[in-house]
Amino acid sequence: MEKIALITDSSCDLPQEILKSYNIHVLPLHIIFSDGDYRDGIDITSEEFYERLKSEVPSTSMPSVGETWELFQNLKMEGYTHILAILLSSGLSGTLAMVESLKTKVFELGINLSIINSKALSLGLGFLVMQAGELIKKNTPLPDIIEKIEELVKETKVFFVLKTLEYLRKGGRIGLVEGAIGDILDIKPIISINEEGIYYSVAKCRGRIRSLKKIIEIAKVAIGNRKVYLGVLHGSAPEDAEYVMEKLKEEKINIAQSYIAQTTASMAVHTGPGLIGITFCPA
Repeated sequence: MEKIALITDSSCDLPQEILKSYNIHVLPLHIIFSDGDYRDGIDITSEEFYERLKSEVPSTSMPSVGETWELFQNLKMEGYTHILAILLSSGLSGTLAMVESLKTKVFELGINLSIINSKALSLGLGFLVMQAGELIKKNTPLPDIIEKIEELVKETKVFFVLKTLEYLRKGGRIGLVEGAIGDILDIKPIISINEEGIYYSVAKCRGRIRSLKKIIEIAKVAIGNRKVYLGVLHGSAPEDAEYVMEKLKEEKINIAQSYIAQTTASMAVHTGPGLIGITFCPA
């Protein structure tokens, strides 16, 4: 019988209890401060990260080939025959390409490696991984799991708004978001991820309050009548996240499960404090 290991990366923003319940293996992205290299979610928490961000803006790097290969070897020893890796958008990180580069070696190890590009991140990625975990629990054949998750990738959306575009610019992740004079005029683009997996502006408005109302409106229209897993993300802005979730629930959206999550350090490096995001995946 096939035994499927489920892998994602630390940008997924899933709580520990869900990671444990589905036995999800997480590849940590790395946060690089002047005093060293920290594994996202292992060596540094989101709270610790935001505190340090006040004095230093770090850089990030993808999981190392060494730690990824070590995970694959451990999975082989645990009797896994297949690995399903669902990873953050290849347009935002080299993580997927790095895992892809190990495919031949993994096959030689005696494991079949399948990789899905989520074209998302944070709970957008997390919801896809959760649904794969549920299908694995039901002993669904791997080809059927891949087909189902790839369908869901097309329907999963991430929208977010930032207090400042400074961090996206510094991190080189600004993509198709026009941000040259946005901060000066207090213009807040509502940002999403396109079919190529990179950031682009969905809409723009001026001021924080208007931007929160706009992102709620955009998400409501995108969800329509579908039943969804719904996530509200924040970057050290819990009150705004609670406000957005409350307003979304007032819109009578058909919610299977909802979560509020603070973004992990690996995402926060490029978005900074004040991020508010809405993500959903059909249930």
